[in-house]
Amino acid sequence: MRTTATREDIHEVILDAADRLLARYGYKKMTMEDLAHEVGIGKGTIYLHFRSKEELVLSHIDRLIARLKGQLLAIARGDGGPAERLKQMLLTRVLFRLDGVQHYTESLSDLLAAIRPALLVRRERHFEAEAQIFAEVLREGQREGTFAPAVNTAAAARSLLLATNALLPYSLSPVELGKRRDVERAVSQLADLMLHGLLSRQ
Repeated sequence: MRTTATREDIHEVILDAADRLLARYGYKKMTMEDLAHEVGIGKGTIYLHFRSKEELVLSHIDRLIARLKGQLLAIARGDGGPAERLKQMLLTRVLFRLDGVQHYTESLSDLLAAIRPALLVRRERHFEAEAQIFAEVLREGQREGTFAPAVNTAAAARSLLLATNALLPYSLSPVELGKRRDVERAVSQLADLMLHGLLSRQ
Protein backbone atom coordinates (compact mmCIF):
# COMPACT_ATOMS: atom_id res chain seq x y z
CA MET A 1 0.00 0.00 0.00
CA ARG A 2 1.48 3.35 -1.07
CA THR A 3 1.91 6.00 1.59
CA THR A 4 1.53 9.72 0.95
CA ALA A 5 4.77 11.71 1.07
CA THR A 6 4.79 14.26 3.89
CA ARG A 7 6.10 17.81 3.64
CA GLU A 8 9.14 16.71 5.65
CA ASP A 9 9.78 13.83 3.22
CA ILE A 10 9.75 16.19 0.22
CA HIS A 11 11.96 18.65 2.09
CA GLU A 12 14.55 15.92 2.65
CA VAL A 13 14.30 14.67 -0.96
CA ILE A 14 14.95 18.20 -2.24
CA LEU A 15 17.99 18.56 0.02
CA ASP A 16 19.31 15.18 -1.16
CA ALA A 17 18.89 16.30 -4.77
CA ALA A 18 20.65 19.61 -4.03
CA ASP A 19 23.62 17.67 -2.66
CA ARG A 20 23.86 15.68 -5.91
CA LEU A 21 23.54 18.78 -8.08
CA LEU A 22 26.18 20.68 -6.16
CA ALA A 23 28.54 17.84 -7.04
CA ARG A 24 27.38 17.77 -10.67
CA TYR A 25 27.17 21.48 -11.51
CA GLY A 26 28.50 23.50 -8.59
CA TYR A 27 26.58 26.29 -6.85
CA LYS A 28 26.78 28.88 -9.64
CA LYS A 29 25.45 26.60 -12.38
CA MET A 30 22.84 24.77 -10.32
CA THR A 31 19.35 26.19 -10.92
CA MET A 32 16.00 25.67 -9.25
CA GLU A 33 14.81 24.27 -12.60
CA ASP A 34 17.59 21.65 -12.42
CA LEU A 35 16.51 20.82 -8.91
CA ALA A 36 12.84 20.44 -9.84
CA HIS A 37 13.82 18.16 -12.72
CA GLU A 38 16.11 16.09 -10.48
CA VAL A 39 13.36 15.59 -7.89
CA GLY A 40 10.59 15.14 -10.46
CA ILE A 41 8.33 17.91 -9.14
CA GLY A 42 7.31 21.37 -10.32
CA LYS A 43 9.56 24.34 -9.67
CA GLY A 44 6.71 25.95 -7.73
CA THR A 45 6.82 23.09 -5.25
CA ILE A 46 10.52 23.74 -4.67
CA TYR A 47 9.70 27.37 -3.81
CA LEU A 48 7.08 26.22 -1.30
CA HIS A 49 9.96 24.73 0.68
CA PHE A 50 12.81 27.14 -0.10
CA ARG A 51 12.44 30.79 -1.11
CA SER A 52 15.77 30.90 -2.93
CA LYS A 53 18.82 28.90 -3.93
CA GLU A 54 20.71 30.54 -1.05
CA GLU A 55 18.12 29.41 1.49
CA LEU A 56 18.22 25.92 0.01
CA VAL A 57 21.98 25.63 0.41
CA LEU A 58 21.89 27.10 3.92
CA SER A 59 19.30 24.46 4.83
CA HIS A 60 21.59 21.84 3.32
CA ILE A 61 24.38 23.06 5.64
CA ASP A 62 22.00 23.17 8.63
CA ARG A 63 21.11 19.54 8.00
CA LEU A 64 24.77 18.56 7.82
CA ILE A 65 25.45 20.29 11.15
CA ALA A 66 22.37 18.73 12.78
CA ARG A 67 23.73 15.30 11.85
CA LEU A 68 27.16 16.28 13.16
CA LYS A 69 25.65 17.37 16.50
CA GLY A 70 24.02 13.95 16.76
CA GLN A 71 27.41 12.29 16.36
CA LEU A 72 29.07 14.66 18.84
CA LEU A 73 26.40 13.95 21.44
CA ALA A 74 26.78 10.21 20.93
CA ILE A 75 30.54 10.47 21.52
CA ALA A 76 30.12 12.89 24.44
CA ARG A 77 27.79 10.48 26.21
CA GLY A 78 29.60 7.32 25.16
CA ASP A 79 32.42 5.26 26.59
CA GLY A 80 36.01 6.28 27.29
CA GLY A 81 37.58 8.95 29.43
CA PRO A 82 36.71 12.64 28.98
CA ALA A 83 40.02 13.50 27.25
CA GLU A 84 39.66 10.57 24.86
CA ARG A 85 36.10 11.55 24.01
CA LEU A 86 37.01 15.21 23.49
CA LYS A 87 39.77 14.23 21.06
CA GLN A 88 37.34 12.02 19.14
CA MET A 89 34.82 14.88 19.08
CA LEU A 90 37.41 17.29 17.67
CA LEU A 91 38.34 14.79 14.97
CA THR A 92 34.67 14.20 14.19
CA ARG A 93 33.73 17.90 13.94
CA VAL A 94 36.43 18.47 11.33
CA LEU A 95 36.31 15.21 9.36
CA PHE A 96 32.50 15.02 9.26
CA ARG A 97 32.40 18.45 7.60
CA LEU A 98 35.28 17.52 5.31
CA ASP A 99 33.58 14.31 4.21
CA GLY A 100 30.31 16.18 3.70
CA VAL A 101 31.82 18.39 0.97
CA GLN A 102 34.32 16.00 -0.62
CA HIS A 103 32.17 15.53 -3.72
CA TYR A 104 32.05 19.25 -4.54
CA THR A 105 35.33 20.64 -3.25
CA GLU A 106 36.14 22.34 -6.56
CA SER A 107 33.03 24.53 -6.37
CA LEU A 108 33.04 25.06 -2.59
CA SER A 109 34.69 28.49 -2.80
CA ASP A 110 31.95 29.77 -5.13
CA LEU A 111 29.27 28.41 -2.83
CA LEU A 112 30.78 29.97 0.29
CA ALA A 113 31.32 33.33 -1.41
CA ALA A 114 27.67 33.43 -2.52
CA ILE A 115 26.18 32.70 0.91
CA ARG A 116 28.88 34.17 3.17
CA PRO A 117 26.86 36.87 5.07
CA ALA A 118 24.00 34.52 5.95
CA LEU A 119 26.39 31.65 6.65
CA LEU A 120 28.41 33.70 9.15
CA VAL A 121 25.26 34.29 11.22
CA ARG A 122 24.35 30.60 11.13
CA ARG A 123 27.90 29.52 11.81
CA GLU A 124 27.94 31.32 15.15
CA ARG A 125 24.78 29.47 16.12
CA HIS A 126 26.27 26.16 14.98
CA PHE A 127 29.49 26.74 16.92
CA GLU A 128 27.63 27.72 20.07
CA ALA A 129 25.62 24.49 19.96
CA GLU A 130 28.84 22.50 19.51
CA ALA A 131 30.55 24.40 22.34
CA GLN A 132 27.79 23.41 24.74
CA ILE A 133 28.37 19.73 23.97
CA PHE A 134 32.13 20.11 24.48
CA ALA A 135 31.61 22.02 27.73
CA GLU A 136 29.46 19.16 29.03
CA VAL A 137 32.38 16.73 28.67
CA LEU A 138 34.84 19.24 30.13
CA ARG A 139 32.65 19.62 33.23
CA GLU A 140 32.45 15.85 33.57
CA GLY A 141 36.24 15.69 33.32
CA GLN A 142 36.55 18.25 36.12
CA ARG A 143 34.22 16.27 38.35
CA GLU A 144 36.31 13.14 37.75
CA GLY A 145 39.58 14.99 38.34
CA THR A 146 40.85 14.62 34.75
CA PHE A 147 40.80 18.35 34.02
CA ALA A 148 42.02 21.16 36.23
CA PRO A 149 39.19 22.59 38.39
CA ALA A 150 40.24 26.16 37.60
CA VAL A 151 39.49 25.71 33.89
CA ASN A 152 36.55 27.79 32.65
CA THR A 153 34.73 25.07 30.74
CA ALA A 154 32.70 27.41 28.51
CA ALA A 155 35.81 29.35 27.48
CA ALA A 156 37.84 26.16 27.03
CA ALA A 157 35.13 24.65 24.82
CA ARG A 158 35.10 27.74 22.60
CA SER A 159 38.91 27.69 22.43
CA LEU A 160 38.93 24.04 21.33
CA LEU A 161 36.54 24.89 18.51
CA LEU A 162 38.37 28.05 17.54
CA ALA A 163 41.69 26.23 17.30
CA THR A 164 40.28 23.55 14.99
CA ASN A 165 38.24 25.98 12.86
CA ALA A 166 41.35 26.57 10.75
CA LEU A 167 41.01 22.97 9.57
CA LEU A 168 37.35 23.17 8.56
CA PRO A 169 36.51 23.04 4.82
CA TYR A 170 35.84 26.76 4.34
CA SER A 171 39.38 27.52 5.59
CA LEU A 172 41.11 25.03 3.28
CA SER A 173 42.06 25.23 -0.40
CA PRO A 174 40.66 22.63 -2.87
CA VAL A 175 44.06 20.87 -2.78
CA GLU A 176 44.07 20.75 1.03
CA LEU A 177 40.48 19.52 1.07
CA GLY A 178 41.59 16.46 -0.88
CA LYS A 179 44.20 15.47 1.71
CA ARG A 180 41.96 13.92 4.36
CA ARG A 181 44.77 11.97 6.01
CA ASP A 182 46.86 15.12 6.43
CA VAL A 183 43.91 17.01 7.91
CA GLU A 184 43.17 14.13 10.28
CA ARG A 185 46.79 14.07 11.45
CA ALA A 186 46.79 17.84 12.01
CA VAL A 187 43.57 17.70 14.07
CA SER A 188 44.92 14.82 16.14
CA GLN A 189 48.16 16.66 16.93
CA LEU A 190 46.31 19.87 17.75
CA ALA A 191 43.87 18.01 20.01
CA ASP A 192 46.71 16.34 21.94
CA LEU A 193 48.39 19.71 22.47
CA MET A 194 45.27 21.50 23.67
CA LEU A 195 43.96 18.72 25.89
CA HIS A 196 47.35 18.36 27.57
CA GLY A 197 47.00 21.97 28.73
CA LEU A 198 43.64 21.21 30.37
CA LEU A 199 44.79 18.20 32.41
CA SER A 200 44.81 18.34 36.18
CA ARG A 201 48.35 18.45 37.61
CA GLN A 202 47.34 16.85 40.90
